[in-house]
Amino acid sequence: MVCAEQIAVEVAYALPERQLILPCTVPAGATIEEVIRASGILQQFPGIDLAHSQVGVFGRLVSLADTLHPGDRVEIYRPLIADPKEVRKRRAAAGKVMKKGAAAAGEET
Repeated sequence: MVCAEQIAVEVAYALPERQLILPCTVPAGATIEEVIRASGILQQFPGIDLAHSQVGVFGRLVSLADTLHPGDRVEIYRPLIADPKEVRKRRAAAGKVMKKGAAAAGEET
């Protein structure tokens, strides 16, 4: 009987109030989706919808069909609640208004 080579990886998911990294040993050549399902993280966080979630390995977006290397950390990302570009625009606009207001009040800028 020949055993398939096993590799050690991690699966990570985080909510604002709870974060979890699960170590997992899987056969070499396992897909990211297989590793996520084997890790048990979907039972820990039933709100994860793999069909609509982006996944990555060490911060680089990947596909559920990609395979892993020993030591990789699979990360399941939550959907963004705000567009980062819009947030930066609003922050920049608010900064300009504050600077104008400070100058009008006689303060140096």
